[in-house]
Amino acid sequence: MKIAQKIATAVFAAATMMTVVGCAGSATKEGTGEYVDDAVITTKVKSSIFNEPTLKATEINVETFKGTVQLSGFVAQPGDITKAGEIARGVKGVKSVKNDIRVK
Repeated sequence: MKIAQKIATAVFAAATMMTVVGCAGSATKEGTGEYVDDAVITTKVKSSIFNEPTLKATEINVETFKGTVQLSGFVAQPGDITKAGEIARGVKGVKSVKNDIRVK
């Protein structure tokens, strides 16, 4: 009985370790926690852009990967590109911003 119990414990420990490693991130893949953090950052950036009356939030796309925010889309004025970048940089949790917004 003790051998079976030890084997069961070892199998359980191995399965637990594989589950934990499966949720870990890598250079090209986010872990579960990173994905949730990035979703929160994306939502906060979108909300901040939406609350800026000079910007049209529907024309600006926001994506986040490991704390790096990528902005894309088209705006009417060159100053809107700068403003969107400043807003994104001001959101807590943003590590860097790649601003690929273009003028129409």
